[in-house]
Amino acid sequence: MVHFCVAHPSVMTRAELLNGLKRLPLGHRLHAGVRQFLKIVRALPWDAEAADFYAEIRYQLAAAGAVLVTNNTRHYQRIPAPLLLENWWN
Repeated sequence: MVHFCVAHPSVMTRAELLNGLKRLPLGHRLHAGVRQFLKIVRALPWDAEAADFYAEIRYQLAAAGAVLVTNNTRHYQRIPAPLLLENWWN
């Protein structure tokens, strides 16, 4: 049996992806991939209910000492503790 995963990023994720593309040269390989991805997925709205849910999840993760795993630790090091970082690339 084949299982398919349907991705539905939020409009915030869409904005972050498009912002990232603006920082790359027009010929960069990610332009085509990201634009194709955004054509085939439906971005979910970011409304007050989503913002409230995000705030609660973020609070719970911080209280639990959750670790943000990223290859972009330089960006997140500006955020004061208790944010814990782990670089997945190293």
